[in-house]
Amino acid sequence: MASIKQFQVTFDCAEPERVGRFWCEVLGYVVSPPKGFATWDDFDRTRPSEDQGSWFACGDPTGVGPRLFFQRVPEGKVVKNRVHLDVRVGAGLVGEERLAALEAECARLMRLGAERVQLLYDGTDSCIVMQDVEGNEFCLD
Repeated sequence: MASIKQFQVTFDCAEPERVGRFWCEVLGYVVSPPKGFATWDDFDRTRPSEDQGSWFACGDPTGVGPRLFFQRVPEGKVVKNRVHLDVRVGAGLVGEERLAALEAECARLMRLGAERVQLLYDGTDSCIVMQDVEGNEFCLD
């Protein structure tokens, strides 16, 4: 049996386009329109008004990273994520150099609407726990 090589990460959220565009900025991704449509607006015009704006997607322009899909759900987030993304900005760095790279990225993401939750630092290794624009946890690692 062949192993799966491609997957997408799906986010449940209240505002799919807002959350999707946040992650485009974080990861350098580009908007991925639905098959058969040039834009999400074109797709939305074919849907009933209550479904418009219910979906959004983005992908890695190099084709290496997974596609991210965002879907509107009626309920809000109430507990910690069981799965989260680690945004790898400090790979190969240690100590103060790693911490400085994480702090710089944290500041950039806060300007995009993310919230800083907690710094985890033991003098060598570090990560910053954050939340996206709808409160989904992720780590700067």
